[in-house]
Amino acid sequence: MIEAVAIAGLPEVRPGDDLATLLAAAAGDLRPTDVLVVAHKVVSKAEGAVRALAAVEPSERAHDLARAHGKDPRHVQVVLDEAADLLRADAGRLICRTKHGFVCANAGVDGSNAGAPDTVVLLPADPDASARALRARLGCAVVISDSFGRPWRIGQAEVAIGCAGLAPLDDWRGRTDADGRLLGATHIAIADQAAAAADLARGGKDAREPAVRLRGLERHVLDHDGPGAAALLRAPEGDLFR
Repeated sequence: MIEAVAIAGLPEVRPGDDLATLLAAAAGDLRPTDVLVVAHKVVSKAEGAVRALAAVEPSERAHDLARAHGKDPRHVQVVLDEAADLLRADAGRLICRTKHGFVCANAGVDGSNAGAPDTVVLLPADPDASARALRARLGCAVVISDSFGRPWRIGQAEVAIGCAGLAPLDDWRGRTDADGRLLGATHIAIADQAAAAADLARGGKDAREPAVRLRGLERHVLDHDGPGAAALLRAPEGDLFR
């Protein structure tokens, strides 16, 4: 059985806050076999990965994209600053490859639940390092999540952008299914599924429940940090749709 419990009582997180202390106080008893899924917004805020739009000077390119897609040019400029590559701009969406290697809308730059008006939250500079630092303080596995859209599917789902202490993938290649058939491609995204399961336990995007404790994933919990969510990234040369 897998148990998912949203952690209540976390205050609004500000730059410079000791997030591990806040999470430990709110979560209470955390076991070494627990997985704590933490929404990236609170990690980014604590690390100061926020931008006040009033301080952003949009470039000519940002103005052009903003006019074409009905966006705030200051927001577009922050997206361009965070993107390693703008892959597609269409119907108001800027699909980017981030400096981390994620392919997502707006390079992960988001104004929702930012904690202040005219402010946007960026992705953490190194989400795996952030997860490792939290794991070292909290004593349990940590997944840092964000909501991504999915090609060919409507709606967003939570995925792992940072991970420590949890095997991000369960590789079944070379093993057999229940009928004894050899599997050649099955690679289960454990960290992504943990992130998505945790999101179902939250009261909603307005519930102020950025952390969820999962129990029942012991067989995937590691006694070391592990390879992190970077192991989930498909190399650009394997992208068949660019």
